[in-house]
Amino acid sequence: MKRHLLAPACLLGALALSAGTASAAGDPRWVETGTAYTDTLGGGQGLASRADGGLLYRGLASIPLDLRIKGWNHIGDPDIARGYVVDAYQGPDTATSKMFAVTTPAGKRHEYVHRLNPGEKLNNSFATLSPDTQWLVSGEWGEMRRLQVFPAPLLDPSTPQAGGDLKEAWQITLDKPVRDIQGCDFVTDARLVCASNDATGTLFPEIRPLLQVDLDRKLDGGPVTGRVKSLFALPQRSVCTGTFETEGVDYDVTDGTLRVEMIPPGVCAVSTAVYSYRQATG
Repeated sequence: MKRHLLAPACLLGALALSAGTASAAGDPRWVETGTAYTDTLGGGQGLASRADGGLLYRGLASIPLDLRIKGWNHIGDPDIARGYVVDAYQGPDTATSKMFAVTTPAGKRHEYVHRLNPGEKLNNSFATLSPDTQWLVSGEWGEMRRLQVFPAPLLDPSTPQAGGDLKEAWQITLDKPVRDIQGCDFVTDARLVCASNDATGTLFPEIRPLLQVDLDRKLDGGPVTGRVKSLFALPQRSVCTGTFETEGVDYDVTDGTLRVEMIPPGVCAVSTAVYSYRQATG
């Protein structure tokens, strides 16, 4: 997950919605329903839906000063469950650990530090909680064939209840490689959608695809395999030209809305597009 240098001004044009998005045969068809915008500095790294229908955004400006002082200089795509907010933090390129912060409904924050395993990348691109709130899924950067699984800090009673060390429990082994995953979220107990920033077209035909990961069963504390397929290319629409960047993804279980963030290029990067989708009923 790369860091952004933002230009001081932006001009976004009114751009038409795309037609429906096609998915693989037998899978839900996601149809684009709208576009919103959020300030990139305050919300361009990720988003999560609250139980009341509101949205929580995260960006580089969301990092509290005390965490910056500790060296946590990047925040990823968050998640919310039962009113608890889980944030994914990473440090500098020399870091030997990553951190998940859990904020309770009462506003108390607890920090859980995971020391990197041999061969594990320092990136902490996202945090997503299983529907039963007992497992935390996260991901690294570059080309990977796994997603990492941890006991959900604070929510799983086996974890320290006031912050502390967090060890990886096991992994989701993917049947094919993925690249530059910026965020994932659960749609069902055994299905995730993941936003990829892969623009090479070498792993999947689509550029910056939305991926679907079907698990062989719901998370239960043991190794799980996941079947990966690309659903469609995420929109890259802007009056500015250059390189886009996919960011966070969220599935709102209360109304079935899927949202994905895309940072446009150039001076337009100060404003992040948030594309909304619903599953087609017909």
